[in-house]
Amino acid sequence: MSIIDNINKLFKIKSGNEHFCSAVVLAAGNSQRMGRDKILMPIGGKPVIAHTLMALESSDCIDEIVVVTKYERLQEIADICHNYGISKASRVVLGGKTRLESSLIGVNNVSEKATLIAIHDGARPFLSDNLIGRVVHSAQIHGAAAPAVTSTDTVRILNSKGVVTETPQRELVALMQTPQVFMAEMIKVSLAKAQEKGTKLTDDCSAVEALGYKVTVVAGDADNIKLTTARDLYIAEGILAERSGK
Repeated sequence: MSIIDNINKLFKIKSGNEHFCSAVVLAAGNSQRMGRDKILMPIGGKPVIAHTLMALESSDCIDEIVVVTKYERLQEIADICHNYGISKASRVVLGGKTRLESSLIGVNNVSEKATLIAIHDGARPFLSDNLIGRVVHSAQIHGAAAPAVTSTDTVRILNSKGVVTETPQRELVALMQTPQVFMAEMIKVSLAKAQEKGTKLTDDCSAVEALGYKVTVVAGDADNIKLTTARDLYIAEGILAERSGK
């Protein structure tokens, strides 16, 4: 029996029961494009990571939170969990040198009760309860799900010389977001295999797709931005002001 068959069999046994979903929050990046530590920067009077954790804390779909971060942030993020009442946070753990390493460390530190694992970028502080619910419920049915939005710009595919080779229809181009949610054993095995092969990943869906799994895409949210550059901070403050009605 193949790895995929074993995982599918395990999921079918548990599919009739209520799922326990653990959220792995990736907060171990270097913030090179931002120029300063974006995870701990204040927006609306709270650190970015606090907004992210509070959104997961308030979701009925999330049962546990594991934060993966850098050594110098361990105590500060633990303090943030305490100060902002993140009762679902079970662990704050030391991440790896790459996103893949940090994701693998995170999924290996969730509760053994977890049947689903959501992996989310710590620098996406505006995920909504509706978005979390859509992705988790889709993963319960399909095994792997991720949110995405369509491009509002024309997209062109270039070759290595910068020459246009294709212009795909915008509605067929998906801009992927997180949280990406998977069957627990599926994502653990997929990330371990990717690590063994030395694969470079930009998101976690790529790891499960490499093992032959299909990822179901659900509607994302335009507000669910990833803070990457200093310019994004102005957008973030605008989203907060709109949400607060100011």
